[in-house]
Amino acid sequence: MYNDYGTWLTAQLGVKTQKISLNAGFTCPNRDSTVGTGGCTYCNNQTFNPGYCAPSKTITQQLEEGKRFFAKKYPEMKYLAYFQAYTNTYDSLQNLKAKYEEALSVPDVLGLVVGTRPDCMPDALLDYLEELNRHTFLLVEYGIESIYDATLSRINRGHTHAQTVDTILRTADRGIPVGAHLILGLPGESRGDILREAEVLSSLPLTMLKLHQLQLIRGTRMAEEYQAHPADFHLFTSDEYIDLVIDFLERLRPDLILERFVSQSPSSLLAVPGWGLKNHEFVHRLRQRMQKRDARQGRLYPSSTKVT
Repeated sequence: MYNDYGTWLTAQLGVKTQKISLNAGFTCPNRDSTVGTGGCTYCNNQTFNPGYCAPSKTITQQLEEGKRFFAKKYPEMKYLAYFQAYTNTYDSLQNLKAKYEEALSVPDVLGLVVGTRPDCMPDALLDYLEELNRHTFLLVEYGIESIYDATLSRINRGHTHAQTVDTILRTADRGIPVGAHLILGLPGESRGDILREAEVLSSLPLTMLKLHQLQLIRGTRMAEEYQAHPADFHLFTSDEYIDLVIDFLERLRPDLILERFVSQSPSSLLAVPGWGLKNHEFVHRLRQRMQKRDARQGRLYPSSTKVT
């Protein structure tokens, strides 16, 4: 039906593994005036940081708290250190190495997942990550959000699609597994625009893809923009979004791994009410709809298309 992340990860590591999110105290070049100020118009890091994520705690403390949380239900679980909050390659190489290696020194941590931006991956860091990837599990995830420069400018993303392509290619050339995050439903993008993104991203040497629906978070500039110009937005119902995701999957390269389809921010942070669905409930409905439609990942993907 589609290639799910959990199955792929277990095959890679030989054991069930849980990511533990970390806030390592990084900032973002789109906040400190290096490439921009104010950050992306949709961004509020509160929406995806668990309670144990606090930069006042060491990497080791955060990982140990996360392990205790998950071990209550899954005592045999192993872990990946997920550098998630803000831009986790935006520091000196010396500081980055110290934080990554502290995480890898924690018992039962089998590897790293590093979330970052396409404009924050210098060659010197890639040299280090290439070596690290030879002896531990590593996945680098890039927030690309859209392939359209007009959208990237509108949401104050601070990088271009050309930068995204260049960085994905440079990372994959080192043999490092590459993930990408994409938001479906950004203002100004039609259904056709969204489906074309599946074809464009399939042409890149990505290992993994995360999708999620646009959510409007209280206090963000995008929420204010929605209040002022609601006609510029199409906020999908859950049924509409399920059909969109299926259409997207059918155009996607058959071997890409899908980690996520939705993001569920706390209802207290949402400027517009969400669907009230947990992730597993959404996935269950998605699978049911795919069975009903006899749909599968890559069904409409052109077999003659080659990955760059």
